[in-house]
Amino acid sequence: MQTLPNPTLSASASAYATDGTIHRRKTRPVRVGDVIVGGGHPVVVQSMINEDTLDIDGSVAAIRRLHEIGCEIVRVTVPSMAHAAAMAEIKQRLLQTYQPVPLVADVHHNGMKIALEVAKHVDKVRINPGLYVFEKPRSDRTEYTQEEFDDIGEKIRQTLKPLVLSLKEQGKGMRIGVNHGSLAERMLFTYGDTPQGMVESALEFIRICESLDFRNLVISMKASRVPVMLAAYRLMAQRMDELGMDYPFHLGVTEAGDGEYGRIKSTAGIATLLAEGIGDTIRVSLTEAPEKEIPVCYSILQALGLRKTMVEYVACPSCGRTLFNLEEVLHKVREATKHLTGLDIAVMGCIVNGPGEMADADYGYVGKQAGYISLYRGREEIKRVPEAEGVQELINLIKADGRWVDP
Repeated sequence: MQTLPNPTLSASASAYATDGTIHRRKTRPVRVGDVIVGGGHPVVVQSMINEDTLDIDGSVAAIRRLHEIGCEIVRVTVPSMAHAAAMAEIKQRLLQTYQPVPLVADVHHNGMKIALEVAKHVDKVRINPGLYVFEKPRSDRTEYTQEEFDDIGEKIRQTLKPLVLSLKEQGKGMRIGVNHGSLAERMLFTYGDTPQGMVESALEFIRICESLDFRNLVISMKASRVPVMLAAYRLMAQRMDELGMDYPFHLGVTEAGDGEYGRIKSTAGIATLLAEGIGDTIRVSLTEAPEKEIPVCYSILQALGLRKTMVEYVACPSCGRTLFNLEEVLHKVREATKHLTGLDIAVMGCIVNGPGEMADADYGYVGKQAGYISLYRGREEIKRVPEAEGVQELINLIKADGRWVDP
């Protein structure tokens, strides 16, 4: 097994400016339907339905549910030619009953014919380099000769070429989606079960595409363990910088699980890389209904200042100085104002840290003396009102400023 080099962040991923904003890695734009990934465009949110693609009614309904709550790209599994044909009907049904939705087909084992067919009906095809040309492992193998390695590389090229030319002609995209858990045997023998093996697997496919003058590529380097995922993406970004490549990244921690830990695990991987400037589209992979993934994606992006899709609430954790039931009041303020997308609202328990901590908020709700609330516009205290009237008076202040909209 080869030793994995310790990748350092490249200059393009140096992350933060002195004002705290994130400097995103410069990438080329790749169009997926009416959505653009990379090229400085907002980080795109995507998910994947779990219906069988042969269930056309169920698939159309699932795609629509995701799209209606903000999922911008929807992926669908396509394991056979029958599933590929079903995608034509699914796309047509969406056009007739809803609207166009950017669709990605997930193609795996020996999928050349499937990929060629489904490419006609979707906006992007995702392939897994470890499975696209599947070589059955040999139990007696001790090494791969260079000749064997190159022979399989040429087989991959000949198998991939028709798909690349088809996508190029149609102006569609491809995701080269490497998974740590499904590296090809020759990559495992050559580089070990490492992020380096993942990177070399992706680069092999990228070079084939570039040799055919096709660059509508999005790259992913997913793993179920966060440290492996982080190392793979960082090393890939470094290698692409060295090679003059500027392809956008799709981020995700695969098989993250469910519940609180699944969300924390996904956030640990995705948010870390986004904060370093790496990442152009994301998916949170939960063992739950796909609709549950979308709020997590937007919360990650909002927390990092990369997308603003909800009200940003600044609230202290409460302490002995707090002059009202902070948890209860925050709930009331949120319920009254959560539809005012774009506003920053602070709810602070006392005067000690309140005004300083909420200095960047549009409005502040601060406990200043027992039984009374001070309302702020930015850094300016506007009025002091009885606690029982606090939420309504906050609403009145927002209305007076012309920033209120009805739910």
